[in-house]
Amino acid sequence: MGLFSFIKDAGAKVFGIGKTTEEEAAEAAAKANAEELKEEALVAKRLETTVKDLGLQVEDLSVFIDDDAATISGMAYDQATREKIILVVGNSNGIATVDDQMTVEHVEPEAQFHTVVSGDTLGKIAKTFYGNAMKYPVIFEANKPMLEHPDKIYPGQVLRIPALD
Repeated sequence: MGLFSFIKDAGAKVFGIGKTTEEEAAEAAAKANAEELKEEALVAKRLETTVKDLGLQVEDLSVFIDDDAATISGMAYDQATREKIILVVGNSNGIATVDDQMTVEHVEPEAQFHTVVSGDTLGKIAKTFYGNAMKYPVIFEANKPMLEHPDKIYPGQVLRIPALD
């Protein structure tokens, strides 16, 4: 008798038992996708909780994460609150973009945003935007409660730079 050759994955199709390599791969991909969606939902809920814990006034806040993009919606009390929520979400590990779908109850002028680079200090940033390094407390206050100390900023962090009154 001798050695017989067969098509490796045909048995599952012919007899309806087992799974083909393609079926196993599809199931593994579906399971990985489900795990990723579950993780993204958990991260979104954590971000919503963080915003509430920071005392930022927003109604019906919703954060949705898809891969490295976050979409936020809800009604912020004012423009400063809206921008702080954007920063809380955007400055989180793994988030590359934030799609802001929020509305604002009390409309105000929008602030500028600045991405911190190596060597930046709040004083240096204030000098750039306001022409006076001693205006750094304005930037610090505009980024509370996300900033706990004026000296604790890091490269890649995005800060609100409000207009001076």
